[in-house]
Amino acid sequence: MPDVTIVVATRDRAAELRRSLARHTAPVIVVDNASEDDTAEVAEEAGARLVRLPRNHGAAARNVGVRMATTRYVAFADDDSWWAPGALERAVAVMDAHPRTALVAARVLVGERQRLEPVSELMARSPLGRPDDLPGRAILGFLACSALVRRDAFLAAGGFSETLHFAGEEELLALDLAAAGWGLAYLPELVVHHHPSPHRPDSRLRRRREARNRLLTAWLRRPLPVFVRAALTSLASRDGRGGLADAARAWPQVADARRPVPPEVERARAGLDAY
Repeated sequence: MPDVTIVVATRDRAAELRRSLARHTAPVIVVDNASEDDTAEVAEEAGARLVRLPRNHGAAARNVGVRMATTRYVAFADDDSWWAPGALERAVAVMDAHPRTALVAARVLVGERQRLEPVSELMARSPLGRPDDLPGRAILGFLACSALVRRDAFLAAGGFSETLHFAGEEELLALDLAAAGWGLAYLPELVVHHHPSPHRPDSRLRRRREARNRLLTAWLRRPLPVFVRAALTSLASRDGRGGLADAARAWPQVADARRPVPPEVERARAGLDAY
């Protein structure tokens, strides 16, 4: 086995979890976000290490799994995704050869037809180039289900935000890793399969949550004019206005946590806005 642990955060999707656990090729830690179905039984039957949380922590549940892992690297998977055979071994070898890299993102193929995930297509065209000390194109965002991280770097950066909870939670972590001097890279030769669960949140609710988290991330890490523009842009759509209202309700949790990224990281992030 490669020096990697797979961490899966899940909630009330036992059927999907049963299917995906059978396909993993490395030790798995399942972090259960207070499920009310038979998730725990499914995880235990598959031989995964199980952590049952008393409430739903959203994406931050992954942090619990990372802290429990004892391997140098941690790969994330959703309850409806899995890494292709050989991908983790290749990812570990790449990370070993590139010590400044904190995270590599794989190419995501969706469903039985293996359609390329649009976010993977965007990462493949990242305008940030390919620095000599990174194994692929530099990125400042990723899909959590396709990421392998250097455990120590992830923990030092604080992991996923409890406040953001879920939907678009990856950008804040990407910015924090980059601010700490780490590199993030997209490697299309690594493959993750994603078979989206039919039991997914309403798309409008997700768009509203994504709008909320974009605003909170902009406040936490980006210059004030960027935050103001994001807030004004939110007024143009119903989902954006809902996200703005939700961000205002979360304000007490983030008001004093603002820590803008260094200028070089902001320049790179602004370049993505202009792309």
